[in-house]
Amino acid sequence: MFFLLGILLYSYTFVGLKSLKNIHAPAAAILITDMVVSFISLLLAYQLRFNFRVPDSEILTFWRIFPVLLGVRLVGFLIAGTYRVQLRYTATDDVFRMLATVFSGSLILAVANPVYRMVNGAYFLPFSVIIIEFLVTIFILVSFRLFIKLIFKQITTSGLGSKPIIIYGSGQTGLITKRTLETDLENNFKVVAFLDDDASKVNKKLENVKIWPFSQAEKLFGLYPKSELIISKRKLPAESREAIVEKALAHEIKILNVPSIKQWINGQLNAKQLKNLKIEELLEREPIQLDDERLSTVYGNKIILVTGAAGSIGSELVMQLLRYKPKKLILVDQAETPMHEIDLKLSAVQTETLIKLKISDITDRIKMESVFEKHKPQIVFHAAAYKHVPLMEKNPAEALKVNTFGTKILADLSHRNKAERFVFISTDKAVNPTNVMGASKRLGEMYVQAFDGVSDTRFITTRFGNVLGSNGSVVPRFRAQIENGGPVTVTHPDITRYFMTIPEACSLVLEAGSMGTGGEIFIFDMGKPVQICKMAEKMIRLAGFVPYKEVDIQFTGLRPGEKLYEELLNDGENVQPTHHPKILISKVIEYDKLELDRSLKEMDKTLEENDNFEIVKSLKNLVPEYKSANSEFEKLDIKIQSI
Repeated sequence: MFFLLGILLYSYTFVGLKSLKNIHAPAAAILITDMVVSFISLLLAYQLRFNFRVPDSEILTFWRIFPVLLGVRLVGFLIAGTYRVQLRYTATDDVFRMLATVFSGSLILAVANPVYRMVNGAYFLPFSVIIIEFLVTIFILVSFRLFIKLIFKQITTSGLGSKPIIIYGSGQTGLITKRTLETDLENNFKVVAFLDDDASKVNKKLENVKIWPFSQAEKLFGLYPKSELIISKRKLPAESREAIVEKALAHEIKILNVPSIKQWINGQLNAKQLKNLKIEELLEREPIQLDDERLSTVYGNKIILVTGAAGSIGSELVMQLLRYKPKKLILVDQAETPMHEIDLKLSAVQTETLIKLKISDITDRIKMESVFEKHKPQIVFHAAAYKHVPLMEKNPAEALKVNTFGTKILADLSHRNKAERFVFISTDKAVNPTNVMGASKRLGEMYVQAFDGVSDTRFITTRFGNVLGSNGSVVPRFRAQIENGGPVTVTHPDITRYFMTIPEACSLVLEAGSMGTGGEIFIFDMGKPVQICKMAEKMIRLAGFVPYKEVDIQFTGLRPGEKLYEELLNDGENVQPTHHPKILISKVIEYDKLELDRSLKEMDKTLEENDNFEIVKSLKNLVPEYKSANSEFEKLDIKIQSI
């Protein structure tokens, strides 16, 4: 007996003494409580074993054995650290750790028992007592922890001022969200219900919280008018997300979103990571299925040049291209700070692709010639452009220099250096343009198409509408206005625009670029047009405010060159489907390359004169469908019609 006790004390001295020194008040209290429980459990085990009539001989055994058992338990608790917990946050892992610790201690006693008998001729402790003590100890220790957790939960969630929370999704993420909220001391959250559209789960309970069917969402919102809705489902169909959000906003329910697991801190969800649902997430559509095998064949091990590489589209193109392991990526942009930012972003990416960053203006022919001669790009993605309509309406010469003549320089160099593909990223504003920006992009489209049949390079144009969250777009502007308390400024109550997310747009650009044979304009399925006024109202509600009351919306009138509705096809253009359901091909009028060269040469002379009206007049002659709207250049259309 004393030999066994000596081993335990030796283990305690070298294993547990250091831990014991670091125990502070709460941990020490838990450790002392656990030791008292261990003593009581041994006492109860003896009473139960002998039906509450313990023989005198066994009483003597009890007083000899209890220091040994407490020593075993103490060493186990110190090694496992079961006392270094906050009881109110007891979780499944804590219960399993306690079970393993107590079982290990009982196993040590069970193994030592026959060893002791071999030396002394008798067991130092009945095996039945060891088993009963193990069960009683586990029961009391776990019950004590769960009791403390329950009491704390009742105190923190049943008081006045608690925030009722409804969680959409009763799966694993929903359960983790519930537990995260319950452990947040800064906010008095109380999960009152789960919402789910899974018929196998509804009307059941998850940790004593009822799971409501989606069909009764409005009734649930009516019962808890001051609640907040947290969407925990990540793979949620766009229609389902739209439906639940509309119901919640109709009841002025604030909506939060659970971030993807990749964004959790050290694999743990934090309540501070729950953010207001963004309009970008609401307008997201089903993920695009790409032909990765063909894309890897087209872009893998290739030298690829991306212009406008620091912009919203260009930078996303770069990140997506890395998936297909190109040999080299040449990034060209004139914006220093955004280029520095993408350089930092790329430095954190593990890739075998050689990446070169070039600060340069695409209108600098000499610099562009140097880039092509040095790197010999096989594929060119041309995303650089001036895109802000009102600003370009005031600076038509700059719009043409970049959007038309910059495109011409890159197209000429791609042809001369025998690049395999040239992918021009255009805009729906090039369709029946009403502004200088759109007309300059349309002229760029025409020049790129004119290479079809005269070049071995495949010249491909992609055309799509607005992208959510791009630099200077409407969504960031509205968000900033809402954060500043309003007003949110909308040009016209009936204005609509097509929208898609940046990753979606870039995925379709890569897909279209891989399938093009030359001369096509690929048009993307943009979904339904979005009424900007309704978008502003929804963004205000998503931010937790009431439109026109807490945050006002003001209509400022259409800006120069702006039209109410955007289009995806010019007059006379026809479309045909492709193998991808979201990509169509527009076959348009063919243009004579030599004639366009002569016309652009004449226009270049006009640019040198720096006369805006002469510049725009020349542009209208080359793009006859260009009719100005809300612009000082409308008078030129009147003159042309009268001729």
